Amino acid sequence: MMEFNRRELSDDVLLDLYARLLKPRMIEERMLILLRQGKVSKWFSGIGQEAIAVSVAAALDEDEYIMPLHRNLGVFTGRDIPFSKLFAQWQGKKEGFSKGRERSFHFGTNEYHIVGMISHLGAMLGVADGIALAHKLKGEKKLSLAFSGDGGASEGDFHEALNTAAVWELPVIFLVENNGYGLSTPSSDQFRCKQFIDKGIGYGMEAYQVDGNNILEVYHLLNTLAQSVRENPRPILLECMTFRMRGHEEASGTKYVPQELFDEWGKKDPVENYRKYLQGAGVLSEEKELEIRSAIKSEIERGLDEVFELAEITPDLEEEMADVYMQHEVEVIEPATAATSTKRLVDAISDGMRQSMERYPQLVLMGQDIGDYGGVFKITQGFVEQFGRERVRNTPLCESAIIGAAYGLSIKGHKAMVEMQFADFVTCGFNQIINNLAKSHYRWGQVADVVVRMPTGAGVGAGPFHSQSNEAWFFHTPGLKVVYPSTPEDAKGLLCAAFEDPNPVLFFEHKALYRSLEGEVPDDYYTVPIGKARVALSGEDVSIITYGMGVHWAINLCREKGISADIIDLRTLLPWDMEAVLNSVKKTGRVLVLHEDSLTGGIGAEIAAWISEHAFQFLDAPVRRVGGLDTPVPFAISLEQAFLPVHRLEQTLVDLLAF
Repeated sequence: MMEFNRRELSDDVLLDLYARLLKPRMIEERMLILLRQGKVSKWFSGIGQEAIAVSVAAALDEDEYIMPLHRNLGVFTGRDIPFSKLFAQWQGKKEGFSKGRERSFHFGTNEYHIVGMISHLGAMLGVADGIALAHKLKGEKKLSLAFSGDGGASEGDFHEALNTAAVWELPVIFLVENNGYGLSTPSSDQFRCKQFIDKGIGYGMEAYQVDGNNILEVYHLLNTLAQSVRENPRPILLECMTFRMRGHEEASGTKYVPQELFDEWGKKDPVENYRKYLQGAGVLSEEKELEIRSAIKSEIERGLDEVFELAEITPDLEEEMADVYMQHEVEVIEPATAATSTKRLVDAISDGMRQSMERYPQLVLMGQDIGDYGGVFKITQGFVEQFGRERVRNTPLCESAIIGAAYGLSIKGHKAMVEMQFADFVTCGFNQIINNLAKSHYRWGQVADVVVRMPTGAGVGAGPFHSQSNEAWFFHTPGLKVVYPSTPEDAKGLLCAAFEDPNPVLFFEHKALYRSLEGEVPDDYYTVPIGKARVALSGEDVSIITYGMGVHWAINLCREKGISADIIDLRTLLPWDMEAVLNSVKKTGRVLVLHEDSLTGGIGAEIAAWISEHAFQFLDAPVRRVGGLDTPVPFAISLEQAFLPVHRLEQTLVDLLAF
């Protein structure tokens, strides 16, 4: 029989823990019946693991964020979320947390301080770092806690999040539920270490192991650790030994698990063992047991009756589209004075970021080498001296964890900027941008107030891993805004606007323009509206729709050859200014779409298709596109110049005008 030690806990606390432990078990037993009846579409069972989630909810303060996973129903019930609300979520009803847009525990709720998972295991560990960082910056004696399975701990996010938390001494507990399997893959095929606590020394953090099925041991240890972390902020790795008594999800079955494991762990059932202990200690009478079960059963049945009466969702496409972004009233801020200075692109970006830091004390900058070194392009040089190391943070080499941390900061009301040292390196944080930042507001109404700065582009002989134009990857993703200025004045104003906007913004900066391009830039703080194009050159014979370096290629060629072109600098790629493009097409009747990025699948393809669909009647010639070669960006200067579209631009333009 399992050994229990009540320590100083009162009878009331012991009974409260029992009710908390029993509730998710009884809900699950009812859900499994509904699943067999076809009234629930899918279920991930946590039977046998309840003591861990229940203890977390009981030990943490109600305003401390928890990042749970599939099998952590006890976190949600432990935060006293009404069962009817949970069941509405599971049934895909409008009254659930995500308006039917998510299933099971893929939702968040600030009311109950829970940030639900996404399907990409490990992604929420970095988010826990960001929430913990916010606690630390604000001087709050609070912590965050993120769950990981033993299988999910194989992912890079696990390493990145733990390493970052250790380096920054963040108040966060990483809890690994070691249940022996990642879906059907046993631990022996997942990792070679004997136990997860052995990893603690590698990260320079404390690590503890506990019997995850003994609720008193888990609760006592979590309570002790939480109190300690609040007073002395630092990360903790906690391994809870347990077992999954059912399949990964019900449809997968359990044939891959040896029967002897079920026999062994069946004797360690957390509910039954604790019930017998309480009965033997004279704490739980039959009457009290019946009272607790009756109350839980009544809540479950009331919740089921309520939700089964709810109507199925009638799609409202206007609402669906409106919820992709947080609605943001754009206020164009004009400079307070007429004073201007001649600035290079790099200086204008630095100036806009500095003034935004002054305007928003809650803005935190993060990136590799951005501290004392000032970043590889020196854009943040002097920022540490002005704003301090807490707000200008050098990061470990881990893009995913840092973007996740930026999202966590946003959940706690901060603004965050992440600098990709080169836009190419964003691939290492792609999941966080595409599946956390971009989908956050649509999924659960949470803003992702994050700007990711992206030094981009070729022309500097940097080869295939430092020269890519990858804006099209993000152009396809609803929920993101993509900005790409071509002048110093626009760069500063658009960057300030990006910090004003509560939605996630990817801000592209062409490296070859950093120090080669100068312009007059207002000295004061101001914004340029996101989503509005500008007419870079006015003409009558042809419209050139472009952005970034393409603006300068087009202007130089047209001036050199005396071509009367209407050059539209998009400035914002998502959302792009359809009205400005349409007006230009009506004016000239001929259109060339130009971008540095490879031609196939580029942004120009979408714009050309849109023009053909919506402005065909105004065209005097087919829409033409010019882009980079469909190859990686080569290193040798001669090869790189051949890759770039500038040398193909003139002939394409001549052919278009002659059509």
